[in-house]
Amino acid sequence: MSFKTDIEIAQESTMLPIVEVAKAIGISEDQLENYGKYKAKVDIHALKDLPRKSKLVLVTAISPTPAGEGKTTTSVGLADALNKLGKKTIVCLREPSLGPVFGVKGGAAGGGYAQVVPMEDINLHFTGDFNAIGIANNLLSALIDNHIQQGNALDIDTRQITWKRVVDMNDRQLRHIV
Repeated sequence: MSFKTDIEIAQESTMLPIVEVAKAIGISEDQLENYGKYKAKVDIHALKDLPRKSKLVLVTAISPTPAGEGKTTTSVGLADALNKLGKKTIVCLREPSLGPVFGVKGGAAGGGYAQVVPMEDINLHFTGDFNAIGIANNLLSALIDNHIQQGNALDIDTRQITWKRVVDMNDRQLRHIV
């Protein structure tokens, strides 16, 4: 008996347009910032108009199984179960791609039939925000370095600079750099 891989399951699924998903929980299309047909950010002001009768389940930490099921898979599976029971359920995945950064597990979209699709986009930094933050941070680092190199007209005390560059990369060799 062979089992389907996560990517096979993801690619065989039929995704709903994000406007339909949002509409089901009372968020209108004009309150979304769309990233294509299947992804969007929600205007934070839209959330204040939603009914307040709600419960929060916070999945903060878990030891992943050898197969890689961790917080994302648990959260998505729980949301799927609650939806199956007729509850309006939303999952907010905060930093779902940190597992690969720390060298544990594969992707960031959950696994099996408890995953978020399109998994390829999520595993490649979802809307690009994480990458954009790193680039902006490194640009500011380069500006400070260049300013000091060009004469330091602002008289920045170089001993007090704590600003560091960042790299979103899973490379175990980076742990040995001093």
